[in-house]
Amino acid sequence: MIVCVCRKVSDRDIERLARSGCGSFDELQMELGVATCCGRCAECAQQTLESARRRAVAPRGVCAEPELAMA
Repeated sequence: MIVCVCRKVSDRDIERLARSGCGSFDELQMELGVATCCGRCAECAQQTLESARRRAVAPRGVCAEPELAMA
């Protein structure tokens, strides 16, 4: 979905930056220009970044112990 119409920034763009280590909304604004024109997208962009950062650091599942996997 498009988050910032003025700068044509999508939620995928924000998620990509979050996965690459984007640490703050200020950094997001510098990289993508989000919420630097009309500002209507600021809240949605912040929420999208926070959500994407949580997913980027969340564990992807539990691996079985090597010994147990072979049994």
